[in-house]
Amino acid sequence: MKVKPLNDRVLVKRLEPKEMVRGGIIVPDTAKEKPLEGEVIAVGPGRYDDGGKLIPMSVKAGQKVLVGKYAGTEVKIDDVEHVIVREDEVLGVIE
Repeated sequence: MKVKPLNDRVLVKRLEPKEMVRGGIIVPDTAKEKPLEGEVIAVGPGRYDDGGKLIPMSVKAGQKVLVGKYAGTEVKIDDVEHVIVREDEVLGVIE
């Protein structure tokens, strides 16, 4: 299934952090925090200013970004968890 976000929204697939188990302690999935890092899957065209001019998006598909733990709306696409956030909820781009 293909999803094209509208306006200034970004579809992000959260990336699971690499697990490092020390001392043999395994943390259950229910106790883990949501990852902050994700990969941009799709972006909308941008937002319109008060004059009706389109302001293009500054993030592009394929970039790795940081998003807030509880930002956006979680959706499941093809049994994979994604989150749709506004462009201003993206905290930064990882280079």
